[in-house]
Amino acid sequence: MAHLDDQHSTHPRPCPAPTPAAAFVPAPASVSVPLRIPFPFPELLGHGLRLRPWDPDSEADVDAWLRGCADPEFRRWNTPIMSITDADTARESLRSKAAQVADGTSASYRVTDADTGTTLGHIGVNAIHPDLRQARVGYWVLPEARGRGVATRALALASHWAHTELGLHRLELDHALGHDASCRIAERCGFRYEGTLRGAMFEAGRHDAFRDMHLHARLAMDPEWDVS
Repeated sequence: MAHLDDQHSTHPRPCPAPTPAAAFVPAPASVSVPLRIPFPFPELLGHGLRLRPWDPDSEADVDAWLRGCADPEFRRWNTPIMSITDADTARESLRSKAAQVADGTSASYRVTDADTGTTLGHIGVNAIHPDLRQARVGYWVLPEARGRGVATRALALASHWAHTELGLHRLELDHALGHDASCRIAERCGFRYEGTLRGAMFEAGRHDAFRDMHLHARLAMDPEWDVS
Protein backbone atom coordinates (compact mmCIF):
# COMPACT_ATOMS: atom_id res chain seq x y z
CA MET A 1 0.00 0.00 0.00
CA ALA A 2 1.25 3.49 -0.90
CA HIS A 3 2.07 6.09 1.67
CA LEU A 4 -0.47 8.92 1.69
CA ASP A 5 1.61 11.54 3.45
CA ASP A 6 0.67 14.00 0.69
CA GLN A 7 -3.01 13.29 1.15
CA HIS A 8 -3.98 16.91 0.49
CA SER A 9 -2.38 16.86 -2.96
CA THR A 10 -4.65 16.35 -5.98
CA HIS A 11 -1.74 14.84 -7.92
CA PRO A 12 -0.31 12.00 -5.83
CA ARG A 13 3.15 10.77 -6.69
CA PRO A 14 3.29 7.57 -8.74
CA CYS A 15 4.49 4.49 -6.90
CA PRO A 16 8.20 3.86 -7.57
CA ALA A 17 9.18 0.62 -9.24
CA PRO A 18 10.35 -1.90 -6.63
CA THR A 19 14.03 -2.66 -6.41
CA PRO A 20 15.07 -6.33 -6.67
CA ALA A 21 15.74 -6.35 -2.91
CA ALA A 22 12.31 -4.92 -2.13
CA ALA A 23 10.46 -7.15 -4.58
CA PHE A 24 11.45 -10.42 -2.91
CA VAL A 25 11.39 -10.97 0.85
CA PRO A 26 12.32 -14.55 1.74
CA ALA A 27 10.68 -16.12 4.78
CA PRO A 28 13.08 -16.84 7.63
CA ALA A 29 14.12 -20.46 7.91
CA SER A 30 12.85 -20.65 11.49
CA VAL A 31 9.24 -19.97 10.45
CA SER A 32 7.34 -22.93 9.05
CA VAL A 33 4.13 -22.74 7.05
CA PRO A 34 1.34 -24.43 9.03
CA LEU A 35 -0.84 -26.91 7.15
CA ARG A 36 -3.83 -25.75 9.18
CA ILE A 37 -4.64 -23.38 12.00
CA PRO A 38 -4.57 -25.30 15.31
CA PHE A 39 -7.80 -25.55 17.30
CA PRO A 40 -8.44 -24.94 20.06
CA PHE A 41 -6.01 -22.08 20.40
CA PRO A 42 -3.77 -22.41 23.47
CA GLU A 43 -3.57 -20.10 26.44
CA LEU A 44 -0.52 -17.81 26.25
CA LEU A 45 1.66 -16.90 29.23
CA GLY A 46 4.36 -14.23 29.38
CA HIS A 47 5.27 -10.66 30.36
CA GLY A 48 3.25 -11.07 33.57
CA LEU A 49 0.08 -11.84 31.61
CA ARG A 50 -2.07 -14.84 30.79
CA LEU A 51 -4.11 -14.73 27.60
CA ARG A 52 -7.02 -17.13 27.47
CA PRO A 53 -9.90 -17.49 24.99
CA TRP A 54 -13.11 -15.62 25.79
CA ASP A 55 -16.05 -17.78 26.88
CA PRO A 56 -19.53 -16.54 25.85
CA ASP A 57 -21.09 -18.86 28.45
CA SER A 58 -19.17 -17.21 31.31
CA GLU A 59 -21.02 -14.39 33.06
CA ALA A 60 -17.68 -12.91 34.16
CA ASP A 61 -16.45 -12.86 30.55
CA VAL A 62 -19.69 -11.30 29.31
CA ASP A 63 -19.47 -8.60 32.00
CA ALA A 64 -15.83 -7.81 31.19
CA TRP A 65 -16.58 -7.67 27.45
CA LEU A 66 -19.52 -5.34 28.04
CA ARG A 67 -17.46 -3.02 30.27
CA GLY A 68 -14.67 -2.86 27.72
CA CYS A 69 -16.92 -2.16 24.75
CA ALA A 70 -19.08 0.35 26.67
CA ASP A 71 -16.08 2.31 27.96
CA PRO A 72 -16.23 5.94 26.69
CA GLU A 73 -12.53 5.90 25.76
CA PHE A 74 -13.05 2.75 23.68
CA ARG A 75 -16.06 4.33 21.97
CA ARG A 76 -14.06 7.48 21.28
CA TRP A 77 -11.75 5.53 18.99
CA ASN A 78 -13.91 2.59 17.86
CA THR A 79 -17.37 2.18 16.39
CA PRO A 80 -18.27 -1.53 16.34
CA ILE A 81 -20.59 -2.69 13.58
CA MET A 82 -22.56 -4.58 16.24
CA SER A 83 -23.90 -2.25 18.93
CA ILE A 84 -23.02 -3.61 22.39
CA THR A 85 -25.24 -2.03 25.04
CA ASP A 86 -26.19 -4.78 27.50
CA ALA A 87 -25.37 -8.33 28.59
CA ASP A 88 -27.41 -9.89 25.78
CA THR A 89 -25.64 -7.99 23.00
CA ALA A 90 -22.28 -8.55 24.70
CA ARG A 91 -22.92 -12.30 24.79
CA GLU A 92 -24.03 -12.25 21.15
CA SER A 93 -20.80 -10.43 20.24
CA LEU A 94 -18.71 -13.00 22.11
CA ARG A 95 -20.54 -15.85 20.39
CA SER A 96 -19.71 -14.24 17.06
CA LYS A 97 -16.07 -14.11 18.15
CA ALA A 98 -16.23 -17.76 19.22
CA ALA A 99 -17.55 -18.75 15.78
CA GLN A 100 -14.59 -17.00 14.14
CA VAL A 101 -12.25 -18.82 16.51
CA ALA A 102 -13.88 -22.16 15.64
CA ASP A 103 -13.37 -21.65 11.90
CA GLY A 104 -9.75 -20.60 12.42
CA THR A 105 -10.04 -17.00 11.24
CA SER A 106 -9.54 -15.32 14.62
CA ALA A 107 -7.84 -15.88 17.97
CA SER A 108 -9.68 -13.75 20.53
CA TYR A 109 -8.10 -13.53 23.98
CA ARG A 110 -9.10 -12.22 27.39
CA VAL A 111 -6.00 -10.53 28.86
CA THR A 112 -5.57 -11.35 32.55
CA ASP A 113 -2.96 -10.79 35.24
CA ALA A 114 -0.86 -13.95 35.40
CA ASP A 115 -0.79 -13.96 39.22
CA THR A 116 -4.29 -12.84 40.21
CA GLY A 117 -6.38 -13.77 37.18
CA THR A 118 -7.87 -10.26 37.13
CA THR A 119 -9.23 -9.27 33.73
CA LEU A 120 -7.25 -6.41 32.20
CA GLY A 121 -8.44 -6.21 28.61
CA HIS A 122 -8.64 -7.90 25.23
CA ILE A 123 -6.37 -8.75 22.32
CA GLY A 124 -7.27 -10.47 19.09
CA VAL A 125 -5.36 -11.87 16.14
CA ASN A 126 -8.05 -11.47 13.50
CA ALA A 127 -8.68 -12.02 9.80
CA ILE A 128 -6.16 -14.88 9.81
CA HIS A 129 -5.27 -15.87 6.24
CA PRO A 130 -3.25 -19.12 6.34
CA ASP A 131 -2.42 -19.04 2.62
CA LEU A 132 -1.11 -15.46 2.61
CA ARG A 133 0.20 -16.02 6.17
CA GLN A 134 -1.05 -12.71 7.48
CA ALA A 135 -3.53 -11.36 10.04
CA ARG A 136 -4.66 -8.17 11.77
CA VAL A 137 -4.35 -7.46 15.48
CA GLY A 138 -6.49 -5.31 17.77
CA TYR A 139 -6.71 -4.68 21.51
CA TRP A 140 -8.28 -2.66 24.29
CA VAL A 141 -7.59 -2.23 28.01
CA LEU A 142 -10.11 -1.73 30.80
CA PRO A 143 -9.96 1.74 32.45
CA GLU A 144 -8.66 0.47 35.80
CA ALA A 145 -5.77 -1.38 34.10
CA ARG A 146 -4.41 1.49 32.02
CA GLY A 147 -0.98 3.01 32.59
CA ARG A 148 0.67 -0.36 33.34
CA GLY A 149 1.85 -1.34 29.88
CA VAL A 150 -0.86 -3.99 29.51
CA ALA A 151 -1.54 -3.39 25.81
CA THR A 152 2.17 -3.31 24.96
CA ARG A 153 2.87 -6.56 26.81
CA ALA A 154 -0.20 -8.31 25.40
CA LEU A 155 0.65 -7.20 21.86
CA ALA A 156 4.24 -8.43 22.20
CA LEU A 157 3.06 -11.80 23.54
CA ALA A 158 0.35 -12.35 20.93
CA SER A 159 2.59 -11.18 18.07
CA HIS A 160 5.40 -13.54 19.06
CA TRP A 161 2.95 -16.45 19.16
CA ALA A 162 1.40 -15.52 15.80
CA HIS A 163 4.80 -15.34 14.10
CA THR A 164 6.48 -18.35 15.70
CA GLU A 165 3.63 -20.79 16.39
CA LEU A 166 1.09 -19.96 13.68
CA GLY A 167 3.85 -19.22 11.18
CA LEU A 168 2.30 -15.93 10.06
CA HIS A 169 4.58 -13.73 7.97
CA ARG A 170 2.84 -10.34 8.30
CA LEU A 171 0.76 -8.77 11.07
CA GLU A 172 -1.12 -5.53 10.51
CA LEU A 173 -2.41 -3.08 13.12
CA ASP A 174 -4.45 0.03 12.44
CA HIS A 175 -5.93 2.77 14.61
CA ALA A 176 -7.88 5.99 14.23
CA LEU A 177 -5.89 9.05 13.22
CA GLY A 178 -5.04 10.99 16.38
CA HIS A 179 -4.98 7.96 18.67
CA ASP A 180 -1.41 8.68 19.77
CA ALA A 181 -1.39 6.13 22.61
CA SER A 182 -2.17 3.28 20.21
CA CYS A 183 0.47 4.59 17.81
CA ARG A 184 3.11 4.43 20.56
CA ILE A 185 2.07 0.90 21.54
CA ALA A 186 2.43 -0.26 17.94
CA GLU A 187 5.88 1.29 17.60
CA ARG A 188 7.08 -0.15 20.92
CA CYS A 189 6.27 -3.63 19.61
CA GLY A 190 8.02 -3.14 16.29
CA PHE A 191 4.96 -2.38 14.15
CA ARG A 192 6.27 0.13 11.64
CA TYR A 193 4.10 2.96 10.35
CA GLU A 194 3.26 2.27 6.70
CA GLY A 195 0.77 4.94 5.72
CA THR A 196 -2.67 6.48 6.10
CA LEU A 197 -5.85 4.66 5.12
CA ARG A 198 -8.35 7.28 3.99
CA GLY A 199 -11.93 6.93 5.23
CA ALA A 200 -11.23 3.40 6.45
CA MET A 201 -13.34 3.36 9.63
CA PHE A 202 -16.55 4.82 10.98
CA GLU A 203 -16.50 8.16 12.74
CA ALA A 204 -16.97 7.88 16.51
CA GLY A 205 -20.51 6.78 17.32
CA ARG A 206 -21.72 7.02 13.70
CA HIS A 207 -22.30 4.69 10.78
CA ASP A 208 -22.85 7.46 8.22
CA ALA A 209 -19.42 9.15 8.32
CA PHE A 210 -15.85 7.97 8.04
CA ARG A 211 -12.39 8.87 9.28
CA ASP A 212 -8.81 8.05 8.43
CA MET A 213 -6.61 5.42 10.04
CA HIS A 214 -2.90 4.85 10.47
CA LEU A 215 -1.58 1.49 9.25
CA HIS A 216 1.29 -0.27 11.05
CA ALA A 217 2.76 -3.70 10.31
CA ARG A 218 5.55 -6.04 11.34
CA LEU A 219 7.06 -9.04 9.58
CA ALA A 220 8.22 -12.30 11.09
CA MET A 221 11.87 -11.43 10.46
CA ASP A 222 11.62 -8.01 12.14
CA PRO A 223 13.54 -7.79 15.44
CA GLU A 224 11.54 -8.30 18.62
CA TRP A 225 11.51 -5.42 21.10
CA ASP A 226 12.10 -5.74 24.82
CA VAL A 227 8.85 -4.73 26.50
CA SER A 228 9.65 -6.10 29.97
